[in-house]
Formats: sequence, structure tokens, C-alpha cells
Amino acid sequence: MSEPAIHHYFYTMREARASDLHLAQGSPPKMRVNGGIKAIDDTLLDGPRMEQMLKEVCEPRAWARFVEKGDLDFAYEMDSSARFRVNYLKQSKGYAAVFRLIPTDLMSLEELGIPQVTKKFGTMRSGLVLCTGPTGSGKSTTLAALIDHINTNYSRHIITIEEPIEFVHNNKKSIITQREVPIQTPSYGDGLRAALREDADIVLVGEMRDLRTISLALTAAETGLLVFGTLHTNNARKTVDRLVDVFPSDQQSQVRTMLAASLRGVIAQLLLKTADGKGRVCVNEILFSTPAVASIIREGASQKLQDVIVGGKALGMQFMDDDIFAKMDSGRVTPMEAYLKAIDKKRFIDYIPEEQRALAMGEK
Repeated sequence: MSEPAIHHYFYTMREARASDLHLAQGSPPKMRVNGGIKAIDDTLLDGPRMEQMLKEVCEPRAWARFVEKGDLDFAYEMDSSARFRVNYLKQSKGYAAVFRLIPTDLMSLEELGIPQVTKKFGTMRSGLVLCTGPTGSGKSTTLAALIDHINTNYSRHIITIEEPIEFVHNNKKSIITQREVPIQTPSYGDGLRAALREDADIVLVGEMRDLRTISLALTAAETGLLVFGTLHTNNARKTVDRLVDVFPSDQQSQVRTMLAASLRGVIAQLLLKTADGKGRVCVNEILFSTPAVASIIREGASQKLQDVIVGGKALGMQFMDDDIFAKMDSGRVTPMEAYLKAIDKKRFIDYIPEEQRALAMGEK
């Protein structure tokens, strides 16, 4: 039996060290390399070829669900060295799909360049720890490294609830139970509720995307579980605001009280293009909960969190712009890239070459 036609593109991705493959009916195949998208060739993908490629690597029941619903998430393993997180979608010209290459070898926190102080989250016995950042910033990779650190060093029962399962963990010192939405559990919320009855110590929630999941995560964190979750926010302040704003206004005061009691910390993450254009480097904001942080959350004064983070270096806290500045100062990223990703852009504008400043500031 011949291998699926789409494997040709997977081999091309691997050779180019691409992170994502983009296929869309009516367009040429493209891939993302070091943050930028480039065409693989100039062949326009027609309907029959798209349907053939997508059906070959998808279970029949899942394909039927995609045809009916128009969206589908799952994981696909080509071989022992290539596993993909997959999204199928319908678009104006027909079918489309995005394949994200998942590293099969778990990288350590050291290899990823994540501050080692984040290992402290692995020693905690309860509460909520959030890893945040935009799509494609490596949140899942960071959490997988943290789970692997716990698995290697501590005896815990860890349950992961993911859509789909990305990194496959083998039991080391811990027991790891991985559940995929909607195959092994109908939703994040259902999996999280069930975890309360499954003698879990730690629960990883792949995405805290709705009120029910966030509410259950807060409850689980309050009742003695250590909950790791992800959000699409760029820094600690926006993370706190997002969690509270999901709830109706008449519940927000109570939620702030719950969050103040249960939040243990935030790891915010961005990826910046390296100065040599050959890769990307991770920058982080780190927040650890303290009595001052809890008080700020209860008051709804999240704008004060920046001062706490900047002043909390001795506790291992780190402000995003300080890490961006350090990467720029060491020459790992350009001043322009630092400016584009920074929160306080005024801090970086004078480092940009004068001929590029007008472009950076949007001037004509």
C-alpha cells in the first residue's frame, strides 16, 4: 500500500525545518519557516486533490464530522519522528488545512530557554498556573517541558485534557493520564469535572476558552488540585483581566476573590525572530502570586501588577520588556523586532536606526 500523498509535503517541511504546513483549495501549498510563510511550489491545489490528501490521513468518522461541521481538530502521526496537530476547515474556495509539526522529543525547560525559576510551579500542591501567549508562541511546548520535569522528579497523578493530544508522555516517577477532546472526553469542562473524582494531583487543561472551563478550573484549584492552563494573552495583567472579564459583571467581584486565592502564577511567552534570521528566541514574563498580587486582584487594580513584577526580581519575577531588552542588548534580536513586540515601545524607539524609525512608528 502506497503512503498518503500528503507525506510529500511533510518531508519537505522536515527538510526546511518548517513549523506549519498550510493547504488551501485554489492556492499553492505553503509552509511557515522561522515565523514567515513561503510557498512550497506554484501548483494550485484543486478540490479532488485536496479531498484525497485530507481523507487519507483522517479517520472516516472524523471526516464525516468535518464535512458536516466545517471544522475538525485531531493529531496525526506520520512516523516515530513526525507528529502533527491538525486543523481542517472549510473556506470560501473549498477545503483547507493547517498541520503544526509537534516535536516528538520533549525539550527541557533549559533547552527552551525558559527561566529555571518556573520549576517552582512543579513543587506546588494546589492552585492555578497559566501559560499565556499568542497562537504559535510555544505555550504547549513550555507546559509539556514543565510536565516532563514534574514527571521526572516527583510522584504525582497528572491528567492532561487536550484537543488534540500533542506531546505524548510516558510514565516516569508520575502516572500520566492523557485524554483527548472529544474522543476520550466530550469537552474540556467534562474532563476537568471528571478529574475531581480521579485522584488527580495535577490537571493540564489544553485551552481555557470558555466560562464553564475557567469556572471549573478555578473551583478545582480552590479544592486542592494544581491546574495548569493556557490563555491567548500577552502578559500577566491581560491574563488576569481576561479571566475576570469572561464572567458576567454581577459575578466578577466573587471571581476576583476566587482568583486572588487560587492563582499561583503566570508564564507569559512571546517568540521573537533572531537577528540572524535563522530562528526564533523565547522571551517571558513571570509572575508569582504574593499577598500584594492577591490584594491587587481582589481590588480589580490589575494596572498595578507591572510595578509588582518589576519590583519582584528577588522572587524570580520577570517583566516582559526587561527580557526583550536583554535579548536586544545581547544582540540576539534586532531593535526593530524588540520594538514591535514590546509593551512600552518608547523604551526601544531610540535604539532603532534612524532610517527605520519612521517605518516602525507607522509614519509615511
